Amino acid sequence: MIIRLNTASTVPIYVQLRNQIVTGIGKGELKVGEKLPTVRQLALDAGVNTMTVNKTYQILRAEGFIEIDRRNGATVRPMKDTTLQYREKLKEELELIGAEACLKGMDKKEFLTICEEIFAHMEPTIEPS
Repeated sequence: MIIRLNTASTVPIYVQLRNQIVTGIGKGELKVGEKLPTVRQLALDAGVNTMTVNKTYQILRAEGFIEIDRRNGATVRPMKDTTLQYREKLKEELELIGAEACLKGMDKKEFLTICEEIFAHMEPTIEPS
């Protein structure tokens, strides 16, 4: 997986890193059990401070996307979350994105087509039911 950061963006670097790792997991580019680079290695590869990567990893751990072990480092963990709390969070985020799309002149059909195209590329390895 290649990390691309936009230093001119208003989105903080640690959030950009988090989002790209989550997207990589969602697309199946990072598999359950796969080791992530060490904090130092990712910081070197991405050209950022180790504290930035550490913050990203701590957020991913808190959200349940990765496990961190002193001996094995950070690995992608199995995940399946269909809780009401997650669904409410998702609904709020989609409402904002939908509102922005509507305000920019996009119609419902185009919005849903884009959502379907994006979702069609997701191939995560998830925890079995």
